Amino acid sequence: MTTPASPTLDFTATEIMTVAASRLLRDDTVCFVGIGLPSTAANLARLTHAPDVVLIYESGPIGAKPTVLPLSIGDGELALTADTVVSTPEIFRYWLQGGRIDVGFLGAAQVDRFANINTTVIGAYDSPKVRLPGAGGAPEIASQAKEVFIVLKQSTKAFVGKLPFITSAGYLDGGDARERAGIPGKGPTAVITDLGIMTPDPVTRELTLTSVHPGVTVDQVREATGWDLKVSPDLKTTAAPEPQELAALRDLQARTAKAHGQSGGGEG
Repeated sequence: MTTPASPTLDFTATEIMTVAASRLLRDDTVCFVGIGLPSTAANLARLTHAPDVVLIYESGPIGAKPTVLPLSIGDGELALTADTVVSTPEIFRYWLQGGRIDVGFLGAAQVDRFANINTTVIGAYDSPKVRLPGAGGAPEIASQAKEVFIVLKQSTKAFVGKLPFITSAGYLDGGDARERAGIPGKGPTAVITDLGIMTPDPVTRELTLTSVHPGVTVDQVREATGWDLKVSPDLKTTAAPEPQELAALRDLQARTAKAHGQSGGGEG
């Protein structure tokens, strides 16, 4: 079971993270979606405030409208509900490299203060403590999408001072390093966690806490961060989920759980 954000709140920390992430996705945008939390948030946006968002998955579905959350990019539900399906090379060459993706929605195992992503290894590359799922299309999405949203749960194991491996580029070592490296996309514009939202400083590109979720303190966020986290002087509190947002999310997860033969639909 997911721990509630606060004993007095009627939603969980995972639910407000998902809702907060979904709200960032504007209607009529083209979104390249990662599996897991990004897919949950993107589909919640489609079911609520952004019905005309175009969801694209790495396997080739364009305009996917899944009735249940996909288990992987190869889930047949994506192809069955899509406006069309093209080849994976066409997704990357024509859509992504062609500048037609407005938002890349990614998850991560680890991020650093400049929003670089690690999904490769924890520990030394040649003899890692943990071998993670790998890159997939994330490096290309992080580089080529017009902007990127990253969503993951926050802890000192996930938010680290120095990544053991950079799988997907955020702002490299900060400042104008991304531009100097010739990486075309704008980069990560928001990192959404179960505690709050971080955005990059416009000059240094270091992640700055700009919003905390209801019931969460700045100290809690700092304690879950592996570096000295900067806090915006204009720090806001994330708006609590609306009843219709929670209803749509819970219904989607319940349908998914039933379809996949699970006992519960939420992500832990």
